[in-house]
Amino acid sequence: MTVSPTTVLRSEWIKIRSVRSSFGSLLAVLVAALGIALAVFPAIGQPEAATGEMDPLFWLYYPMNFVQIAAISFGATAASSEYLNGALRNSLAAVPRRGLFYAAKVAVVGAGALVVGVVAGFVMFFTANAFLGKYAIGIGDPGALRSCFGAGLYLALITLFSLGLTFLLRSAVAVLSLLIPFILIVSFVIGGVSEGAATWLPDRAGQQILFQDPAGPLGAWTGLGVTALWTAAALLAGWWAVRRRDA
Repeated sequence: MTVSPTTVLRSEWIKIRSVRSSFGSLLAVLVAALGIALAVFPAIGQPEAATGEMDPLFWLYYPMNFVQIAAISFGATAASSEYLNGALRNSLAAVPRRGLFYAAKVAVVGAGALVVGVVAGFVMFFTANAFLGKYAIGIGDPGALRSCFGAGLYLALITLFSLGLTFLLRSAVAVLSLLIPFILIVSFVIGGVSEGAATWLPDRAGQQILFQDPAGPLGAWTGLGVTALWTAAALLAGWWAVRRRDA
């Protein structure tokens, strides 16, 4: 019996909703976007903006430092759930075409991350601006609307990057242990040693979309394109693992 793509897509969405760790991580993207903004901007939003040391638009997305961790967790748990209690064997028994199974997983996880990510982008933008007074940036100002949608695109890409690596390594713990320290610590260390090299890292490149005036060799969309290439490489590696290895 041939399973239709629509049926596979629906089943993948049911999996996400039914696995608490996956669905909770997806919701955590919104919670972090709002919670961190409310925790930070009432106290230091205007003083930091007044220094002029940071791109005024990028400052609005300070919560992204934490929001992207939730996105990474969503991608990792969505993939690792297939390796719990033989779930992947059941999935492939229901959908023997591994390419269809993998494509459906990528499509549903990516779409979920994109929708929630765009909402989170607008939440961060408007919540931060509510406390910035004369330093607030209007939605019609240069780069503002682009950054809100760009935040969603970046979060979708970083989610799929995590998804691909998890299919490759078969462990959410391993991926989270690699990516979270890398983004929070290693990326900044590399940036301190060689800012030129750090520009091409997946997080630094993709976040150029959040700047009003991106600095360095990568523009807003070019930087996002670099992150897309990193993501494509991770997804291809994940597909290789699903195709070649036993369930």
